[in-house]
Amino acid sequence: MLEFNEYLNIIEDHLEDYFPAETEKNKVILDSMKYSLRAGGKRLRPVLTLSACDYAGGDIEDALPYACAMEYIHTYSLIHDDLPAMDDDELRRGRPSNHMVFGPGMATLAGDGLLNLAFETMLNDMASHAGDHEALKGRVMAAKALAYGSGVSGMVGGQAVDIENEKYERNEDTLKFIDRGKTSALIEAAVKAGLYVAGADDETMADLTYYAEKIGVAFQIADDILNVTSTEEEMGKPVGDDEEDDKLTYVELYGLDKSREKLAELTEQASQRVNEDFFRSLALKLEKRTH
Repeated sequence: MLEFNEYLNIIEDHLEDYFPAETEKNKVILDSMKYSLRAGGKRLRPVLTLSACDYAGGDIEDALPYACAMEYIHTYSLIHDDLPAMDDDELRRGRPSNHMVFGPGMATLAGDGLLNLAFETMLNDMASHAGDHEALKGRVMAAKALAYGSGVSGMVGGQAVDIENEKYERNEDTLKFIDRGKTSALIEAAVKAGLYVAGADDETMADLTYYAEKIGVAFQIADDILNVTSTEEEMGKPVGDDEEDDKLTYVELYGLDKSREKLAELTEQASQRVNEDFFRSLALKLEKRTH
């Protein structure tokens, strides 16, 4: 397997390959889409797609359209998260949020454009393999995983309950539903997409899906902790707003110490399930991250 940064560099080199050609009339919307896409970030989800495919013995070039689609979906979700009607954040990855530069209307459309581009990218790849039943089947399943993980049964569903959390009991069940949806579901989908493209066997699918579930929740717990303990400069976005917005978080429910214990526990469970240094070191890196 490759190193994390090697997968990341592949993503960066091809992230805009699937964009339509620029014209006078679509320039502004494409600029808005690319503004957020080029803001950087960990590229965790698309890297997981490529690395999962690699781990299962597949060709990472086959998984590349799905990895890029994954990042389009993730970036769209961040643009919409920052909108005044959602979290109302003016800063993302150390730069003004999309709506601060292009306005809320264009930012909304940029998110919509990225989401649609994700499915256009995957469908174009599927169409190019229409004559190969096995290859097509894996690609259809990969797209299905991304659709499920990003929709009402995944990310959108979790975000909806997060917005209306005051309607629900502030307990562990509600918190798990929110975090499994808005964070963990896309991480699981990213891994499954790579595995499906590679034609992974059932054991590999089960092991890496379990791993993804654990690091997905751990990722959100780490975010909850950093929202309390980090700085805006380190995070590249506002901190302390979870409490201001009355968000239901692990820190609110359990406190910092127990949240850190849960984070370590989930990281250990993930690391023990997959016998591959890449995934073990990634789980530890995510646990110890500072931004």
